[in-house]
Amino acid sequence: MLPFLNIAFFVFHTALLVFNLTGWACKRTRRLHAIALGVTLFSWIVLGPWLGWGYCVCTDWHWQVRRAMGISDPEGSYTQFLARAITGMEIGRVAMDWITGLAVAFAVAMNALMTARERRRI
Repeated sequence: MLPFLNIAFFVFHTALLVFNLTGWACKRTRRLHAIALGVTLFSWIVLGPWLGWGYCVCTDWHWQVRRAMGISDPEGSYTQFLARAITGMEIGRVAMDWITGLAVAFAVAMNALMTARERRRI
């Protein structure tokens, strides 16, 4: 069951990450995108003071599965893990936190801009 959960978390979490970055581009997914970003930011900012800034429940659960499988991940963040898994690149935690934060800020801004633009047309 653990290998299945490991793959399921990899697929789901990566898909969620991609959706968080691109869901603003399609009018039909913009509301769901705003909700997904809201949940993500809630986890990072509201739960962060108690569980660590940038805390992500998906990452936490995925890491628990991987530890139970005997896999030790040196990365502290899922985006670091993903960069290494997909490209083989080792990116430092601080740099990856900045990249991730800027990418999410861009996605939030684009969702707000596109939503406002659409409402002006109506």
